[in-house]
Amino acid sequence: MTAPATADDMATANPASWPKAASPLPRDPAIESRIRDLLAKMSVEDKVGQMIQADIKSVTPEDVREYRLGSVLAGGNSKPPGHPFPDASHWQALSDAFYRASMDSSKGRLAIPVLFGIDAVHGHNNLVGSTLFPQNSALGATRDPALIHEIGEVTARELRASGISWTFAPTLTVPQDVRWGRAYEGYSQDPALVAKYAAAVIGGLEGKPGTPQFLDAAHVIATAKHFLGDGGTHEGKDQGDARISEATLRDIHGAGYPPAINAGVQVVMVSFSSWNGVKMAGNTSLISGVLKERMGFDGIVLGDWNAHGQVPGCTNESCATAYNAGLDMLEAPDSWKGLYKNTLAQVKAGLIPISRVDDAVTRILRVKLRLGMFEAGLPSANALAVRSAEVVGSPSHRAVARRAVRESLVLLKNNGSVLPIDPRKRVLVAGDGADNISRQNGGWTLGWQGTGLTNANFPGATSIWAGLRGQIETAGGHAELAPEGDYTQKPDVAIVVFGEDPYAEFQGDLPNLAYRPGNDRDLDLLRKLRGQGIPVVAVFLTGRPLWMNREINAADAFVVAWLPGSEGEGIADVLLRTRDGRVAYDFHGKLAYTWPRNALQVTGAIAQGDRPQFPYGFGLTYATTKPTQPLPEDPGVELSSAQAGVYFTRGKPAHDFAVSLIGANGAATQVTATPAATADGSLRISALDYKAQEDARSLNWSGAGSAASSIALVAPAPLDVDRETNGDVLLVTTLKVGQVSADDTSTIGVGCGSGCMGVVPVGNQLAALPRGQWLRVGIPLKCFRDAGANMSKVERPFEWASHSAAQIAITDVSLGTVVDRTLDCPAHGGKP
Repeated sequence: MTAPATADDMATANPASWPKAASPLPRDPAIESRIRDLLAKMSVEDKVGQMIQADIKSVTPEDVREYRLGSVLAGGNSKPPGHPFPDASHWQALSDAFYRASMDSSKGRLAIPVLFGIDAVHGHNNLVGSTLFPQNSALGATRDPALIHEIGEVTARELRASGISWTFAPTLTVPQDVRWGRAYEGYSQDPALVAKYAAAVIGGLEGKPGTPQFLDAAHVIATAKHFLGDGGTHEGKDQGDARISEATLRDIHGAGYPPAINAGVQVVMVSFSSWNGVKMAGNTSLISGVLKERMGFDGIVLGDWNAHGQVPGCTNESCATAYNAGLDMLEAPDSWKGLYKNTLAQVKAGLIPISRVDDAVTRILRVKLRLGMFEAGLPSANALAVRSAEVVGSPSHRAVARRAVRESLVLLKNNGSVLPIDPRKRVLVAGDGADNISRQNGGWTLGWQGTGLTNANFPGATSIWAGLRGQIETAGGHAELAPEGDYTQKPDVAIVVFGEDPYAEFQGDLPNLAYRPGNDRDLDLLRKLRGQGIPVVAVFLTGRPLWMNREINAADAFVVAWLPGSEGEGIADVLLRTRDGRVAYDFHGKLAYTWPRNALQVTGAIAQGDRPQFPYGFGLTYATTKPTQPLPEDPGVELSSAQAGVYFTRGKPAHDFAVSLIGANGAATQVTATPAATADGSLRISALDYKAQEDARSLNWSGAGSAASSIALVAPAPLDVDRETNGDVLLVTTLKVGQVSADDTSTIGVGCGSGCMGVVPVGNQLAALPRGQWLRVGIPLKCFRDAGANMSKVERPFEWASHSAAQIAITDVSLGTVVDRTLDCPAHGGKP
């Protein structure tokens, strides 16, 4: 009798069934000789240091000098100290400082240059003034590998101009469920298109192997990510589990890796996700068996942001399993020091074989030598860095991005030939996305989530409104911007620009594909204008296909603009005729993802035979004359406005949450209406006006007695916020301080069941906040974890306690990344 397959059996790959690949770079005898010489001189401490990557928010040049770290990174929210909106000179100065520290040979140290990596995923997106390209889901619609290659070249030049020589791109995921918050990072649901793009973009970033241009001073190291199956997780959950066969993992999700390796990619980043229950960072059969041995990858295998800490038996500060599975370098942004100490002890104890250490360090040194780092000198001395002002956001670079915008636009409807528009007419431009450069870029833009930005943060960029206005006024027409559609004179046509708010990673995970469920403001605007007899063109900003049948029906023409980046005028190029009536640019884009017929129809289900609303490859042109018939408006799901990560909004608990007051005597009172109070009168809650009637709550502590009273938000079921805690997510309270004393005793905590809680003292910091001013105040979730909370079983995501007399008003409590003040985190020894 055959034993049933175990989880490990279902997640063990057979490398012989996978395609072969090979580095196009023959082993250079001079490089390999230098590696051997360096290894012979390196202490075990030197070697372990090379295998660790720390984030610039948590590491200093002095740390690199002392611990001989092999690499540093700048995460999405990490900037040069003191420069929240850094330009090229700020990045150069920081890169130089780390480089000098790594090359310090005093006290017998070996000079080994430090690698500096960053997420440049749609251009150099953490650099002010840079050229920002459409996100990858848009680029898939272009079907243009030559353009993708050129985008890689431009991105590399702007990286080098800022003193950085390594990007964590391209993303070779093949998303099969676009509820996933990272779906826009994938070029397409089609593995063949992703495979074609892989070689193109890597060639642009790194140069062509075997030529003098490969990894020269105008190119950078590329990173193929995330190995493997991140786009195939169950229900599209970020960092989730891909419950799929090995054949599906290989043929769909692995399609981009052989061409990437054949193109010379130097780094592969391993995914957070699991395959059939086994975390990828611990899967030896895939990392060592498939990637290194079968596919012949000879560069660096890198972990993702503390992803090793999710491997069973590991923590963020200790994971021999990941190194032994084949990872060469672990990304330990804020945990690097503990990881260094534990890894060093594990190597000395034989838990990580020295042969595995030498293999990892060999690969790291090989990439550094191929890049020419030992001879290159200071990053700021690079020829592109010297003239960074001419390079970053140059007209030629922006022209490439504008072309990418034009080619990526997909036309889903054009009834009555509303498009193209005569620019000599009176044109209304409406919608809250029209003059919003942040909205047209999305996540991974000047920050991890891409939020909290204004147009002033994007010098040289062009909003969609600005691009339209410029061409219309040049042609002699009249353009009016009215976000709410309230025009001064009735227009001949209206262009309404709207779409998703920026997000990144798990912050963008969705339960279904409904667009803004429970909020019909954009639909209402389309219907209002069309009801006034105005032809309406809808321009939709989105990272993924969403159920939009009602909005498509409400518009005469519907254009999917995706997340187009910094060059908004590319949209005007296609929507408008020239002043002499010609069509300069027709629609070119074709869907790289199927478009859903209802809100439950995810890509995977469509692939199994469920007819979509618009099939893969769909896209009209101006030659199309057949009108689009009305689409079905049944979403297939209740359009609820409940949002993950929102606990209290507009003065009321989120859907199914409860508000509880706990008196100084320990007695609890559930709040079902205001005003309300604890039985002992130690805490009272009442309604308050903030932006609307009774959209906030006033909390008044009497301060009587020595025991604390508290207000708690109670979840309907335990919440798992481990992913958010591992990221840079905060518990954000929008509050107004009315009255607090200098010695206020307030604490904010997170409860996780009986005897389980993490509490952060905030009294002194509250006392320092301005009185009578509404502020978004955040506490990193890591603070609560470090104070003892189990962040995978949170029952009370917010509990404010005090035994001091105080008056505080609150209107919202949620998870987020944009705040006015971040409170100190004692568990981290100050600000994180």
